Amino acid sequence: MKKRLLLIAILMVSLVTGSFAQTLFNSPDTVCVNQPVKLSSKVFDGRSYFWGFCSGYLFNAPSGTYMGDNFDFSIPAGMEIANDSGNFYGFVVNAKTTELLRLNFGNSLSNVPSITNFGNLAGGLPENPTTVYMAYDTFSHKWHLFVAGGFEAATSELARVDFGRHLNNPKPNIANFGNTGNALFHPKGLFVAKDASGRWLGYVVNYGSSNLVQLDFAFNPSITPTARNFNNPDGVLNFPSDLAAAYDNGEWHLFISNFGNSTIARIDLGTTLDTLTPVGYNLGDFLFRVLKPSSLSLVRDCNYFHLYITDSTTSQLVEVRMPKARMPLLTDYVGITYSVVGGMNFPTAISGFLRDKDTVTAFVTNGRDSSLTRISFNQCTSATIPSFTEVDPPIYSYTSPGVYNVYYVVDEGMPTQRVDCQDITVLAPPTLYRNNDTTLCQGDTLRLYAVSTLADSIRWAAGHNIDTTNIYVDSVRIYPDHSTTYRYTLYYPFGCIVDTAIRVNVVKVNADAGPDRWIKDGAISIIGGPFTSVGNYVYHWSPYQYMSDSNVANPYVNPPNDFTYYLKVIEIGEGYACMAMDTVTVRVSCEDFNIPNAFSPTSPHPGSNRFGVSNNSLSKLNYLHVYNRYGQLVFTTTDPNQKWDGLFNGSLAEEGVYVYEADGFCKSGKRINKKGNVTLLR
Repeated sequence: MKKRLLLIAILMVSLVTGSFAQTLFNSPDTVCVNQPVKLSSKVFDGRSYFWGFCSGYLFNAPSGTYMGDNFDFSIPAGMEIANDSGNFYGFVVNAKTTELLRLNFGNSLSNVPSITNFGNLAGGLPENPTTVYMAYDTFSHKWHLFVAGGFEAATSELARVDFGRHLNNPKPNIANFGNTGNALFHPKGLFVAKDASGRWLGYVVNYGSSNLVQLDFAFNPSITPTARNFNNPDGVLNFPSDLAAAYDNGEWHLFISNFGNSTIARIDLGTTLDTLTPVGYNLGDFLFRVLKPSSLSLVRDCNYFHLYITDSTTSQLVEVRMPKARMPLLTDYVGITYSVVGGMNFPTAISGFLRDKDTVTAFVTNGRDSSLTRISFNQCTSATIPSFTEVDPPIYSYTSPGVYNVYYVVDEGMPTQRVDCQDITVLAPPTLYRNNDTTLCQGDTLRLYAVSTLADSIRWAAGHNIDTTNIYVDSVRIYPDHSTTYRYTLYYPFGCIVDTAIRVNVVKVNADAGPDRWIKDGAISIIGGPFTSVGNYVYHWSPYQYMSDSNVANPYVNPPNDFTYYLKVIEIGEGYACMAMDTVTVRVSCEDFNIPNAFSPTSPHPGSNRFGVSNNSLSKLNYLHVYNRYGQLVFTTTDPNQKWDGLFNGSLAEEGVYVYEADGFCKSGKRINKKGNVTLLR
C-alpha cells in the first residue's frame, strides 16, 4: 500500500513530493463573500488549461460511499489506483486466494468499476500477496505494478507485473524475483521511485521481522533488484503494517504505521534514496487516535501534507496534518479522528489519492466482508463558476464563508504537465450600514451613505450626477435624472474587499399643458400636450372654471377672456409621490362675431339647435337681425345670450338660407359689425 498524491490526475509517481508547487498563478489569500475574485495565470504557453475554483479540500471531513462486496475480493490486502490517458484503474491483491484484480472505473472514479481477475498469473504472483505499488517509467512510457507477499520468510517474494504502455492490457507479463537477498519476511509496505540521480530504488517494511529493506534496481526498474537490510532504524518499527514516502524540501522521508504498538514512525533518509544511515523517529499515537493501524496513505495538497491511517479494529479513519514532512516538534503534527467512513469494516488497505478534476478520491478495502469503500473530498458548490478551461479565467465569487481550494493544471496528461493549487479564505461580509435600493423623483437630491467601522477606506466609483467621485468619503450627494446604479468599494485591513452598489430608480413624470394659444371669442379649445405621461397617473387642472373636466389629461376649455391653466401630473408608488407641473395660457380674441353658419332646431345638442352670438367678451350687442328670403325680419335681439329657436310668428320657419346682420362692442371698446348667411336645417 503506499502512498502519494501530486495533485495531478495522470502522472503516477512513487511518492508525495514537495516539488510540484510551481506558483503557476496569482491569487488573493482572503476575500469576502460575493467579492469578485480575479486569478491570473503565469503560464501562457500551455496546450491545455484547467481551473477548479471550488475543488475538493482536504481540510474538510471526507465523505464515504460503501460500494458493496461484488468485486471478487477475498481478504483484499493491498490496493493501488492510477489514471491512464483519462481512464481510471484500480489494482487489488487477494491475500486469501493469491489473485490480482483490475478494477476499470472508466472516465471517472465515481463509477462502479468492472472487474478483471488475472488470477495468480500462471503462478508468478507471490503467495498470499500483501502489498502493491504502481510505478510509471517516463523514459520507456511503461507501467509496472510491484507486488510483495508471503506470511513467512520462506514464502515471501517480490514480483513485478508489466502492463506496457497502457493499463488496459489484457495479458500483462509478470516477473517473480523471489525473496531477493532473503531480506523479505511478511512484507507489508512497499514503494519504488526514481531518484534524482536516475537510479530506481525502493523500500519495503517487514511485518514479520520489524525491519526496513532497501531495493536497488540500478537504472532500470525491469531488472532484479538487490536488497539491503537496514534492520530496525533506532528501534522505531514494531510490526509495521504499511509504508508511505515523501520528498520534501530536498529530503526523503518514510512514514510507517506500526500495528504492534499502535504508533506512527518516521524514517529520514536524507537527500537521496540511496542512503546508508536512515534515522528513525517514533511520532506516537496522537493522543490514542491510532489503534492497530492496517495501512496509510500520504497526500500533499496545497503545500500541506495529510497522512490518512486506517485502524483495523475500530474501522475509523485517522488523519495527521503537517505543513511539512519533517516538523521541528512532535507536537507540531496534528491528529484528527473520523468515525467510520463509508461503511469501513476492518479495513486492510487504503489506496493512494487521485484528483479527478475537482474531486479527490481514494479507496479502502475491507477485510471482514471483502468489500470496497470510496473516500472522497468533493467539489464544493459555493463558487459562482465551478471550473474553466482557458488561460485567462473569468471573474467569479464565493457565496458562503469558508476555505476554498483553487486547483490549476497546465498540459494535463502530457509530459509537460504542471500543477499548482492555493487556498482562498472567504470571510463573512463585515457589518455595513448603507442605503437600501430606493426610488427618487426626477430632479430630487439624495444623500447616499455606506459606513463600516472595520473598513480602512471607501471608494465611490465615478457615476452619473454625483457630487464627488473616486473619493474616500462615507457619503455622497446624488441628483440623477435617470435610474442609476451607484457603485462603491470598501477596503478592509484583513484583505477583504466589499464591492457593492445602491440602485436608485428615478421616476420620471412629464406634464405638458400644451402650447399657449389664441382662440376666437366664444370658441372651444382642447388643452394638454402630447408629452404628458400617460397611464396610471393623477391629473389635476386649475383653475377648473370654463373646463369640461379638471381630472383628465386633455379637457375642453371655453374661457370668456384670457386665462392661464396649471396642469399637475402625479405618480404615486410605494414610499414616493412624484409630480410634474406645466402651464398653458389661452388668450381670447374679440375681432369678430362668433356666429355659426348653420343650425338645426330639432337637434338634441344644445350647441347646434339654436342660432345666435357666441361671443363672451361683448360689452354691448346693438342688434342681431335675421331675415328670410322675402326680406321679412324673423328674429331680432340686443341680448347676446338670446338665441333664435327657428320659429317665425309662432310657427316653424321654413328650411333654407337666412340673412343676418349684427352690430356691437367688445369689452375692449372696439366696434364690430358683421353680415352673413345661416342655413336652417330640419
